[in-house]
Amino acid sequence: MIEILNSAQLERARDTGALVGHILDTLKRRSTVGTNLLDIDQWAKEMITEAGAQSCYVDYAPSFGRGPFGHYICTAVNDGVLHGLPHHYTLADGDLLTLDLAVVRGGVAADAAISFLVGKARPAESVAMIEATERALAAGIAAARPGARTGDLSHAIGTVLSEAGYPVNTEFGGHGIGSTMHQDPHIANTGRPGRGYKLRPGLLLALEPWVMADTATLVTDADGWTLRSATGCRTAHSEHTIAITEDGAEILT
Repeated sequence: MIEILNSAQLERARDTGALVGHILDTLKRRSTVGTNLLDIDQWAKEMITEAGAQSCYVDYAPSFGRGPFGHYICTAVNDGVLHGLPHHYTLADGDLLTLDLAVVRGGVAADAAISFLVGKARPAESVAMIEATERALAAGIAAARPGARTGDLSHAIGTVLSEAGYPVNTEFGGHGIGSTMHQDPHIANTGRPGRGYKLRPGLLLALEPWVMADTATLVTDADGWTLRSATGCRTAHSEHTIAITEDGAEILT
């Protein structure tokens, strides 16, 4: 399913996107050395509930997970990169933490993710990897405009990631979003320009470049949800929800 939002729905999308961005910013500030992942999940629950929104994750039960997910936010640490199931783990100095949040309010969903280092330690390789996903996200957004095709976005994202020296996995990537969290079209993190669905105003997309330092192979954790690097290397993930407008891409989160 591909949804094209009208002007009223787009206003609601802006509202939901701003909420997602605010919650992630707040959680980043509160996630310090000694913080437990279950505390982050509880904080997310409280903020989502207080805002009159609903989590897209609690009842989420896709074929690739041991569902339902049962939590309010994805929390992935170090070698975890996607669908990180919150569990009893206390953050340490230098941990690389990814928070991925999707909520719906006013009938429209928004989805975003951030990766950052906890505490004062700043391992150079981790910093470089996070920055590479952020640059790739910016490149994908810059390529998003009416008339462009999904392959143009994939190519822009993949070029940045490959030039930075990272293998690119195409099993999971960006996606359409609207009244539900995951919709068509799929936006792979590498691809050929000029191919795929043609973008038009009113389309919402969640672009999400993610990488693993030295592999493109994922393994599923025993929890049935968390996807980790097959080699145990560190990972990073950056995501924004954007709206395609007559003037290009508008970042909502």
